[in-house]
Amino acid sequence: MPKQGGTEVFRITGARQGLADDVRGRQRRYVISMTVRTLSVIAAAVLWNVERHVAVVALALGVLLPYIAVVIANAGRESAPSLPSTFVTTPARPALGATETSADTDAEPPYSRN
Repeated sequence: MPKQGGTEVFRITGARQGLADDVRGRQRRYVISMTVRTLSVIAAAVLWNVERHVAVVALALGVLLPYIAVVIANAGRESAPSLPSTFVTTPARPALGATETSADTDAEPPYSRN
């Protein structure tokens, strides 16, 4: 929508997340998943002679989680297709003095009694 000066107006809601915020979010997810991995390896070591089945599951989680964490951390920037358009559209204005059509005048009112 051009302003009076001739420049276009953009919606800020259509802007993507900043690169620094995106990197910070990916680093946070990686640190959280590595913390879970460390806790699962420690749990596997502690539970090995107590509850072997739980220790094996925790060890498997500790082995698989680094791969999953790296894949998640290296994922590209997320696109936001659900956000509104970045351009502000001009609303359509109804025409003034619109006349009734012949179809409208011939039609019977919806609550008439005959």
